[in-house]
Amino acid sequence: MTVNEKKRGRPIRKQSQLSAQSILEAAKYLMKRDSKTPSIRSLATELNVDPMAIYHYFKNKNALLEALTSSLVAEVYQPQEDPDWQSELRRLCVSYIELLCEYDGLLQIMLRMTSQGPAQIFIERYRCIIAPLALDEKTKKDSLDLLADYLHGFALSASCCHDAKLIKPQMMDGPLMLICKSLET
Repeated sequence: MTVNEKKRGRPIRKQSQLSAQSILEAAKYLMKRDSKTPSIRSLATELNVDPMAIYHYFKNKNALLEALTSSLVAEVYQPQEDPDWQSELRRLCVSYIELLCEYDGLLQIMLRMTSQGPAQIFIERYRCIIAPLALDEKTKKDSLDLLADYLHGFALSASCCHDAKLIKPQMMDGPLMLICKSLET
């Protein structure tokens, strides 16, 4: 007979290394390793805690996914003040695509979410890059929608490709140049 060594209930602060951050780090690790969203049970197993302990830090799985995706998207390239906004936009896009390719399933999670948290991070960075262009709000929104649809399509095609090495960031250069030229006019 084996004894379950996991502690039930809320973790004791002094004895526990469990925190919202440690849960997010474990979720990132499992997502990268397993190429799918980790379940609460698999996350608890990885952390050697009772699944209910995770709910002490996140009220439900959606709250955990919101925090996880926001944490991942926050790792995307942070634009610098640079007069070469096209290069900054390319860096942002490449960084975003690399993130979506590194964490298979992340795009699907974000597209299913009802909250705007993770998307807002990308939007703010995009708006920072195009600020020198002084575009009207409709053009900003339309260009963002076009760029997001393109990037998500690119990431989806990369995830479907039998050999991920065939999909290279340089393949985005032409379409991104076209988007940049349309913003300048």
